[in-house]
Amino acid sequence: GGKDRRSGLILTIPLCLEQTSMDELSVTLDYLLSIPSEKCKARGFTVIVDGRKSQWNVVKTVVLMLQNVVPAEVSLVCVVKPDEFWDKKVTHFCFWKEKDRLGFEVILVSANKLTRYIEPCQLTEDFGGTLTYDHMDWLNKRLVFEKFTKESTSLLDELALINNGSDKGTQQEKERSIDLNFLPSVDPETVLQTGHELLSELQQRRFNGSDGGVSWSPMDDELLAQPQVMKLLDSLREQYTRYQEVCRQRSKRTQLEEIQQKVMQVVNWLEGPGSEQLRTQWGIGDSIRASQALQQKHEEIESQHSEWFAVYVELNQQIAALLNAGDEEDLVELKALQQQLSDVCYRQASQLEFRQNLLQAALEFHSVAQDLSQQLDGLLGMLCVDVAPADGASIQQTLKLLEEKLKSVDLGLQGLREKGQSLLDQISNQASWAYGKDVTIENKENVDHIQGVMEDMQLRKQRCEDMVDVRRLKMLQMVQLFKCEEDAAQAVEWLSELLDALLKTHIRLGDDAQETKVLLEKHRKFVDVAQSTYDYGRQLLQATVVLCQSLRCTSRSSGDTLPRLNRVWKQFTITSEERVHRLETAVAFHSSAEKVLQECPEQPEAFNEIEQFDEIEAVGKSLLDRLTVPVVYPDGSEQYFGSPSDMASAAEHIREKMKLVSLKKQQLRQPEAATPES
Repeated sequence: GGKDRRSGLILTIPLCLEQTSMDELSVTLDYLLSIPSEKCKARGFTVIVDGRKSQWNVVKTVVLMLQNVVPAEVSLVCVVKPDEFWDKKVTHFCFWKEKDRLGFEVILVSANKLTRYIEPCQLTEDFGGTLTYDHMDWLNKRLVFEKFTKESTSLLDELALINNGSDKGTQQEKERSIDLNFLPSVDPETVLQTGHELLSELQQRRFNGSDGGVSWSPMDDELLAQPQVMKLLDSLREQYTRYQEVCRQRSKRTQLEEIQQKVMQVVNWLEGPGSEQLRTQWGIGDSIRASQALQQKHEEIESQHSEWFAVYVELNQQIAALLNAGDEEDLVELKALQQQLSDVCYRQASQLEFRQNLLQAALEFHSVAQDLSQQLDGLLGMLCVDVAPADGASIQQTLKLLEEKLKSVDLGLQGLREKGQSLLDQISNQASWAYGKDVTIENKENVDHIQGVMEDMQLRKQRCEDMVDVRRLKMLQMVQLFKCEEDAAQAVEWLSELLDALLKTHIRLGDDAQETKVLLEKHRKFVDVAQSTYDYGRQLLQATVVLCQSLRCTSRSSGDTLPRLNRVWKQFTITSEERVHRLETAVAFHSSAEKVLQECPEQPEAFNEIEQFDEIEAVGKSLLDRLTVPVVYPDGSEQYFGSPSDMASAAEHIREKMKLVSLKKQQLRQPEAATPES
């Protein structure tokens, strides 16, 4: 990379301690001298022979060899000597005396004095200069350049042969020529990339391995390599562009032929075996299992079609790509292929979808029919079991369940009709994809089957409805029977409560006649309530007898309820009569007592008969005695009104009034006794 003061190139020959092969050195020099241009060679070379690590004999041999290798180009040879070892040997051979014979000047110089002849900026660091130089980097780039030159030249010849062959002869000759030379020996993209990288390296004006960012001037060989690389790259790009077009045309023709072949394969299969598979599938099955088997068979057919549909999708994408980037001469053919392929595939897909929908509708129809059949079986089984009367609530629950089942059957039958009608509508459209085949017979079988299932379900449902009506009437009568029995028992309870209230709370006899009369009136109303309760119970028991006769069953409770009702009513009647008798006696007592107590003592004529007081006392005593007597029932049992303290309180009030009457009687007797004395 360095230059001498005459602008000639500097050639450095480093020698080492090992034996130097003159042949290899000669070949190397020949190679290096072939790199610069003739213009550079005309300016001459300055050769630096670095003999600091070599022997004098080797140095002398190298210098003499330069005479044979580059005599005309060498202007100056600088032999870099060691500091001490060659002084005596040099006296035996003086280079300066051989200048005329050698053809160039030879000087012997130390490394530190080499700058006398060459500028330091043109010398490398090995000789005390500042020129930045990386030999391995130069060598690597040179090897890349040599490889690129060799490969690009060979590739250009191959591409030219391929491209020129495609431009001559008939179409058949074109294809034959392209077939023989279609693939180059090396990848054009790789060679172009190598060339661009090499050119970029040459244009960087910097060694890749330099440190510190020191600038350097490119060597003449690199400046010479740049136009060569650029020229080769231009030629390669031109030939490669033509080659790509040839390949594109060939690929397009090959792809078009492959597409045509695949399109016909898809069309032939879909219109042949594929359509035949669908022609043989017309039934809908007569049960869920049969419909599922047909669906499974249809899925196998769809699976086979899916493989061809996948090919269709791929072909459609390829055709679309060719239409977007194709030539006008291919557009008509490509569109025709695309239209033919799409028509066949869409028609076949529609038929598959129609068949799948038909089978799905059939499966749903049979599923609804099976569910409805099971519901009818359950309802019939429920109706065939005799009703075991337990209580009204259970009968009501059973009746509610029966109504729910009947409603569910109604909904199921309605759903079956809807599914059946939808299926019939689809079957009526089956002829649209039958490819001319008469499917009337097959469709008639399917239609008859569907209508037969719906009619059968309708008849079964009607029979169940009739049985439900009978069962509903019977269960309603049973509910009424249980209700009557429960109400009759409740009437007995109410009557028992009235009797209990009569005995425990209806105790008071009144403090005077007026109050006693009020109590007596209330008691009569109380008795009317009890009478109504008894009559209500009797009517309910009579209704149970009628219902039992209608249901042909024996009531479990009415036989016991009637005697209980009569017994309680008899007890209530006896108790009520006793209560009335006591109240009436109390009214008579209070009325008589109040009458005599209110009379003035100045009217003795009102009491002419003293027996009146005796009658009042007798009534009072009788009432007191009655309070201590229990009520005796026909079965011999006894019941008292209220508690003993209640009776004692009522008796005490009567005794007090009897005392007042007795006192009044004594007062009336005293005047009578005084009259005879006077």
